[in-house]
Amino acid sequence: MGALAVGLEEAIQYDYLHDRYMQVHYLGERLKAYGVPVQEPVGGHALYIDAKKMLPHIPQSQYPAQLIGVEVFIEGGVRGVEIGTLLADRDPITGEDRIPEMELLRLAIPWRVYSLQHMDYVAATMAIVKKKASMLKS
Repeated sequence: MGALAVGLEEAIQYDYLHDRYMQVHYLGERLKAYGVPVQEPVGGHALYIDAKKMLPHIPQSQYPAQLIGVEVFIEGGVRGVEIGTLLADRDPITGEDRIPEMELLRLAIPWRVYSLQHMDYVAATMAIVKKKASMLKS
């Protein structure tokens, strides 16, 4: 309970909130510099890669955000989560995929865990995946 109380108190401090936002913003700027399509504005705890823009040749029915997530994990151990067709699940009556408007890979930044060098590593790893995006197949 004590740790929870400290965490709650810290999470409302301006300096903490500013630093957290700036870390996510920094990663967003690095990704954009590599040409990785990022959903804007970036958030305070996560950012989202636009899989439809990064892999326009992969139809949503073939889960492009999931493909990016797998590739970035294989390339550098970076974990993200698909927020798109796979997450939207299937229609319980027809069994067909529900195709959402957006197809995103979410990169959440845990609280007080990573440095800016880690953000550079994530961005460089995503840049490698971006370079081979046109060759990726589902």
